[in-house]
Amino acid sequence: MSIELVGFDGDDTLWHSEGYYQNAAAEFERIVGAWIDVRDARVRERLHAVERRNLKLFGYGAKGMTLSMVEAAIELTDSRIGAQDIHRIVALGRRVLEHPVELLPGVRAAVEAVARDHRVVLITKGDLFHQESKVERSGLGDLFHRIEIVSEKNEASYARVLDEFQVAAPAFAMIGNSLRSDIEPVIGLGGWGIHMPYHVTWAHELEHGIESGHPRVIAIGSAPEIADAVARCGHDT
Repeated sequence: MSIELVGFDGDDTLWHSEGYYQNAAAEFERIVGAWIDVRDARVRERLHAVERRNLKLFGYGAKGMTLSMVEAAIELTDSRIGAQDIHRIVALGRRVLEHPVELLPGVRAAVEAVARDHRVVLITKGDLFHQESKVERSGLGDLFHRIEIVSEKNEASYARVLDEFQVAAPAFAMIGNSLRSDIEPVIGLGGWGIHMPYHVTWAHELEHGIESGHPRVIAIGSAPEIADAVARCGHDT
């Protein structure tokens, strides 16, 4: 079946993102390190546990991360951390929200190439205001037939998009850096995945059930390979 609709992830597929979160986590560790021995406290691991615990309440993105950092700092220090350092942690989240939007090399040309022959949709998850701001600042919004900002990327979310476009799953290909969020749900529906790994990935996104060499997953290394990968979808087995 020929591909009729192509989806693109946003963060770390079209523009850089995770590095800013990693930098914030490293600075968080330094702030908390003034109150505890970080070598024994497993700070990153415990911060990640708090983030996972809060996902259903706070969702994805910088605001949820900031609330989780504040909660983790209070837990890690047994409520001893001072107001000034709590303020510094909040400022970390603000910096992530305000980070510049820098496109990955070759991304605009890749989206334009795919859009010449297919309908294209941007499907990204996270905080609505932050994602809308990044789409606007990316300068890519005009290339997409639809921009979908979802709270979670699961089979239900993708199925809703396919239903709205009246496209069968085997005629859909999704491009993204996360096997968990961008590829696995689409494969579960019967669609195609184009996996373009980013050099750093949030620990939560490393958990997935896609086996190596799956026949409907095409791995690429950079944006200039996207158009050729889309052309292969629906034909490779």
